[in-house]
Amino acid sequence: MSGHFKKTLFHLIFFHSILFSQVNDCSSAQDPSRIIIAGGSITEIMYFIEAEEKIIGLDVTSVYPEETKNFPSIGYVRNLSAEGVLSMIPSLVIGEDDMGPPSVIKQIMATSVDLRIIPEHHSADGIIKKINCVGKIINEQRLVKRVIRKKIMPSVNQLQKVADKNKKGDIKVMLILSMQGTSPIVAGTKTSGHGFIEMIGAKNVFDSFEGWKAVTAEAIIEMNPDYILIPSRDMHKNSKVATITEHPIFAKTTAGRNKNFIIDDGMAMLGFGTRTIFSALNAAKTISK
Repeated sequence: MSGHFKKTLFHLIFFHSILFSQVNDCSSAQDPSRIIIAGGSITEIMYFIEAEEKIIGLDVTSVYPEETKNFPSIGYVRNLSAEGVLSMIPSLVIGEDDMGPPSVIKQIMATSVDLRIIPEHHSADGIIKKINCVGKIINEQRLVKRVIRKKIMPSVNQLQKVADKNKKGDIKVMLILSMQGTSPIVAGTKTSGHGFIEMIGAKNVFDSFEGWKAVTAEAIIEMNPDYILIPSRDMHKNSKVATITEHPIFAKTTAGRNKNFIIDDGMAMLGFGTRTIFSALNAAKTISK
């Protein structure tokens, strides 16, 4: 890596961190009446706490519940345009931590529009913190505390009990995002997939590397997972869930021989909104049987 490239990369990371430190704030917004959301998990939270009447626009990852399709789209969360966002005249923009690009964030920040970007932590506690943050921003702290106590914590507590039991069983799991040719793209550490596996009390067999990575058939057979998790929405056009489960690679694994495939909606598994808690609980119960 050249010195010039390192310097450019450092400046980009530094610039990005400065931007996000300025908008990573859960304090109450002055005017949460016209909200644009960039991130499906935040949209799910807004519907879960029944605050959807404040929404005026959504990004394309906001696909749940079904009613979200009725809102104007601002594009993809990581590739937004300032013009598209600002043309809707929002009073508040709430985004996930991968909202971008940084130039668009800077343009929005230069206006009078209130912009908030919510930190992402791939755990049940991280989801609760995200819900609380949304509640504070839109001035609904009491409502959100009540919703968490009644609708979230019973499932979180149950999940923790089942996950603790699963940890004692040393259950080996892999999570497949999609197929790259004949090679599965799987979750390494520091991914939402790894966070999901940890939530259910299992061991990620591919915890030796970070990020999403293509792995060989030989590696899968060697690691021999007991269960295979697959998001049911096609993450890439060349991936079909049925095709993945029928792939001959898995016939030589414990998961494949026992048909131990756990399939759920992609955003439910990996979005780390409210549905991820319930998806994790279902998966945790399945592998504990």
